[in-house]
Amino acid sequence: MNRKELDPEESPSARFGQQLRTLRDERGWTQDELAERAGCSGAHISAVETGRRSPTQRFAKSIDRAFGTTGRFERQSQAVRQTALIEGFPEYVTHEERAAEIRLYEVGVIPGLLQTPEYAATLEADAVRREAITPEQAEERVELVAKRQATLVRSPSPLIIAVLDEGCIHRPMGPPAIMDAQFARLLEFAELPNTVLQVAPFVMGARRPFSLPITILTMPDRSLMSYAESSQRGHLERESTFVLPILTAYHQLQAEALSQAASVAMIEQFRKGTP
Repeated sequence: MNRKELDPEESPSARFGQQLRTLRDERGWTQDELAERAGCSGAHISAVETGRRSPTQRFAKSIDRAFGTTGRFERQSQAVRQTALIEGFPEYVTHEERAAEIRLYEVGVIPGLLQTPEYAATLEADAVRREAITPEQAEERVELVAKRQATLVRSPSPLIIAVLDEGCIHRPMGPPAIMDAQFARLLEFAELPNTVLQVAPFVMGARRPFSLPITILTMPDRSLMSYAESSQRGHLERESTFVLPILTAYHQLQAEALSQAASVAMIEQFRKGTP
């Protein structure tokens, strides 16, 4: 019998379907046998396994009960449902929340891990105005920012190094009060014992090794991952060998960027221009 082969990198739906099929095969169950245990039809199982139907939360919970996987498929289904997010980002978030070290470089906007709720809401409201996303998707994005920040409040605390292009500081987002609160948030971040905050000034010019945002994760086992986005999707690199040159370039970026003390002074200076 011919079976449609799925590329798990193609989409969250494909990844869910591939994992569902793999675990079913490991148990030696047919689609109908799994369907009986999950309370659905074999045709439904087939449609999810081949990516023709997206898994609902209810379906994912029934699959977890059938396999005894304690929330594994429910978490995967959440990534499928996060349609407001760029392809690849939901998977990245699952690694970010476990990382021992997070190194990020951002261009143009304050990164999500450092955003205030008001800054995040203003950013997404503009995307709604441009009809790039719906109001519901904007709300989903803002909620995810809060969830990502909450996962970092754990013990032991992850090391977070954030290098912001100077444009992140210059670009206003909403009325002055929102920027004032955002600047205050950055200054609070710099005071934490597990963080480093630096600004990459415009005068770095060609010495800046990155032209686009990049994030590097060091996992608890010291393996490395990197995440970067194009206009259409995100790419998560899981092979440490390929991430090492990116990490080297990041260290060079830090060496050329302003020190934390100088970066804080720059932010304080900009903050004086807000009421």
